Amino acid sequence: MTMFRAFVICVLLAPSAVLGQVEDWPDYRTVAADLQVPQMMKAEPAAGHRVRRNLPHYESKVYYALYLPSDWQPGKSYPVIVEYAGNGGYRDALGDECSGRPEDCNLGYGMSAGKGLIWICLPYLNDDGSDLALTWWGDAPGYDPQPTLKYCRAAVADVCANFSGDSERVILTGFSRGAIACNYLGLFDDETSRLWRAFVPCSHYDGVRRWPYLESDSAAAAMRLQRLQDRPQFICGERDQIEETRKYLASFDLQQITFASTGFRNHSDQWILRPSATRDRLRNWLDDVIRPSVVVKKESE
Repeated sequence: MTMFRAFVICVLLAPSAVLGQVEDWPDYRTVAADLQVPQMMKAEPAAGHRVRRNLPHYESKVYYALYLPSDWQPGKSYPVIVEYAGNGGYRDALGDECSGRPEDCNLGYGMSAGKGLIWICLPYLNDDGSDLALTWWGDAPGYDPQPTLKYCRAAVADVCANFSGDSERVILTGFSRGAIACNYLGLFDDETSRLWRAFVPCSHYDGVRRWPYLESDSAAAAMRLQRLQDRPQFICGERDQIEETRKYLASFDLQQITFASTGFRNHSDQWILRPSATRDRLRNWLDDVIRPSVVVKKESE
């Protein structure tokens, strides 16, 4: 049986084309949040805490956000959610915004409710790896992904070696820019691709649109998609934004794809902190994914 790994990442970019009118969908603010994401602290890692984690050989301003679940115990193995943020400096007419920083991500916490899974939020790095890239990755105009990829692999190794993360059950997710990163970065090369068991791209998808970085076209994205193989993806987005991704993937022979609208109009990852049918569906999918040595079946839609 083929062992797959998980990739969960969501990205924040410019808003999607409105297939259904914005006013036809509720704002997430109309639903009370039942989760509050812990603030990142400068402290030693501990169960139920979210801390700023620095890796050796990197500048102190380069960090990732590490959350150990409230039920974490040393020596016990835990699945890992790896998350990427959207583009920084984003704010739209609905008041939805994104800083682009690891500490402002929300998806992984909403997926796990803070229990049972380690959650890390990774940075994108500039060309020389000395600072965070708040828009895309690398520096314009080349947008070199290699420093970001190198840091990603080091951070996943760190959490598995030092905090009992299970290297066979690592999920990649991201919002907007992060959603694109799920495939663009997560499937960029064989070394990085083999990290993941599954993927959760939220709001956008690699190859659907052209963006300013190199090889954002559909043909290049299709080459990356070959590395997905039989691993599952839960593809979600605001309104009916998933329909453009569904159309793009129609010509690919992919058996483990689930599509779901968030049910809200907002280009934001805040929806995951509120009860919804899609959050329930995503959590059920995640429960299936993190079971050892199982093949995840596509949900009926």
